[in-house]
Amino acid sequence: MVTVISLGGSIVAPDNVDVEFLKKFVGLIRTFIEKDNRHFIFVVGGGSPARRYQSAYREISAGNIKDDEADWVGIMATRLNAQLVRAVMSEWCSQEVVTNPLEVDPLTGHVLVAAGWKPGFSTDYDAVLLAERFGADMVINLSNIEKVFTADPKIDPNARPIDKISWADFRAIVGDEWVPGKNVPFDPIASRHAHKIGMKVICAGGRNLDNLANILRGEEFVGTEIF
Repeated sequence: MVTVISLGGSIVAPDNVDVEFLKKFVGLIRTFIEKDNRHFIFVVGGGSPARRYQSAYREISAGNIKDDEADWVGIMATRLNAQLVRAVMSEWCSQEVVTNPLEVDPLTGHVLVAAGWKPGFSTDYDAVLLAERFGADMVINLSNIEKVFTADPKIDPNARPIDKISWADFRAIVGDEWVPGKNVPFDPIASRHAHKIGMKVICAGGRNLDNLANILRGEEFVGTEIF
C-alpha cells in the first residue's frame, strides 16, 4: 500500500525550517512503517523560501516578470525542502529526490521523496501524477488550513468550511488557471487532472499529527474530501 502525501512547504518551512514539527512527523511515519509496513511518497512544497525568493524576483524585475522564471525560483525552493525531508528519512529512502514524476523508478524502500518538476503548476500536480503512477487511491494534501472553505475566509466573512465537495464544485472555487505562488487549497492544474482520473484528495491541516494518524488509519478526521 502506497500513501501519497503532498506536504505543503508552509508546514515544513513556514518561516524557518520547523525542526520540532519534522521530528514529530518523522516519528509518526516511523510508527506506520514499523507497525503496518506502510510505504509513503512525500511531495514537498516550497514554503517561505519560495515566497521570499519569488517576492524578491518580482520586486527586482518590476514590470518585466516572467511566470516561468517565477515558477523556477519556487521549484528550486521545493527541491531544497525535499532534500531535507529525504535526509531526515534516509533510513527508509535510498532513492534520490524525484524531480520528474513521469520518470521515476519503482520504490526500493518505504519512502520516496519528490519535489517540483517544471513551470506551469505546483507540487500538488506532481503528487497526483505519482499517485496515479503507483496506484494510490488518493492524495493527502497537508497545508496550513484545516478545511477548504467556500471562499477565502480572510476576505469573505460569510465563507463556510466544507466537509465534502465534488471536483466540479471545487474547481468552480479555485478556477483553472495557475499563477506562480497562487494560494489555493489545491492547485487548479492538479485539480483538473485529479478530476479527470477520479482521484480523491483529502485536504487537512498538516500540523495536527493526531488527525493525520486518523486519516492514515481510515478513521474519522477533520478535513475536506474532494472527489
